[in-house]
Amino acid sequence: MAQEEGKSLPEVQARVRASHGITDLTHKLQFYDHWAPDYDQDVATLQYRAPHLAVDCLTQALPGPPHTALILDVACGTGLVAAELQARGFLQLHGVDGSPGMLKQAQVRGLYQHLSLCTLGLDPLPSDEGTFDAVLMVGALSDGQVPCSAIPELLRVTKPGGLVCLTTRTNPSNLRYKEALEATLDRLEQAGVWERLVAWPVDRWELATSELELGPGASDSDGFISGIVYLYRKQEAG
Repeated sequence: MAQEEGKSLPEVQARVRASHGITDLTHKLQFYDHWAPDYDQDVATLQYRAPHLAVDCLTQALPGPPHTALILDVACGTGLVAAELQARGFLQLHGVDGSPGMLKQAQVRGLYQHLSLCTLGLDPLPSDEGTFDAVLMVGALSDGQVPCSAIPELLRVTKPGGLVCLTTRTNPSNLRYKEALEATLDRLEQAGVWERLVAWPVDRWELATSELELGPGASDSDGFISGIVYLYRKQEAG
């Protein structure tokens, strides 16, 4: 159960900084299991905006009424993305995550029609090819979380013509991962399996957890790091 009183900003920054420092996937998932009851409150303290920004981006591009779209939220955590989707009229929501603790919190929200335990990068997604109108992965693309090699698995379960929305941080401490991610995204585009619709850089992504996260090109004047939202459309079947 979440604490009645939230932690101070320095305490939250220390916890998130610790999570960023874990590069072993098993240890990272164990950390998230323990973090799950306080996660929503902590990221709110950091003014974390990625779920809102990603869903805004997706909503503008997805054709048809939202209630008809089948959506997969990968690395869904406690369901922050689902809350944003539901507020915009999306009702058919499936979620997967590698942390049982996070899935327990997501289940409490009651927004998903189906939730599955799945560690992307180790396990295939538990869905058939071409199932979803849109697939989102928000906040899980960094060292020790979802490897870049798992991106094709997102494409596999997306319908032809469907959308894939991804986010990552663009502050200095995540630039090496971001470069590897963009190389993967570009290779898939060059192979003709999807096309990029949006690459939207955002300055006020979330509050930095340390001075090391800030640097040239980051929003260090106000303590925020930067991020980016990508949106791709899977090519129609030939």
